[in-house]
Amino acid sequence: MRFLQGDMSDPKACADCVERVVKEFGSIDVLVHAAGGPVPGNFTETTVEKWMNGFDVHVHAIFHLAKAAVPHMRTGEGAIILIGSAAGLRGCMGAVAYGVVKGALPAFARVLARELAPMGIRVNCISPGVIRTPFHDSLTPEQVRNNIENRIPARREGQPSDVAALITTLVENDFITGENFVIDGGMTMRMV
Repeated sequence: MRFLQGDMSDPKACADCVERVVKEFGSIDVLVHAAGGPVPGNFTETTVEKWMNGFDVHVHAIFHLAKAAVPHMRTGEGAIILIGSAAGLRGCMGAVAYGVVKGALPAFARVLARELAPMGIRVNCISPGVIRTPFHDSLTPEQVRNNIENRIPARREGQPSDVAALITTLVENDFITGENFVIDGGMTMRMV
């Protein structure tokens, strides 16, 4: 396994990452698009620049990565997994751009899955809820407690290993494609 760093808002950096992998390994079996980060701001305070940057990192990047990677995926063996967010399924108060860009990823996965299925390349999306990562480090202890007691029926935050286990399943099972998997301890089923 090799981790490469690049600015996913830059189409050339996306293509360069793929090129480096292909040069070293000869092909690409799995592409997981987990680039992202918060895009704070409600509708009235979100600037065009923040809006566009959100799309560049969260949506345009997977387009550029997949465009570069698909020609190097072996027929019948490729898997592309997009990491969305539960925030994209029901909206995200105070982060309109984040909610919209994360909501675009399940749709992109479905469309791409239909197009790539004849090549044997599977495409799925995972939409996590509150996962204990640095992304959520800004939550206060009171917010964490509120999430666990009032928002997440499973009564715990998710762990990166929960998402990793689902990624492994989607890589190994060659009969799943075009789906969006919500992994949030039941949080979105409680949203009204």
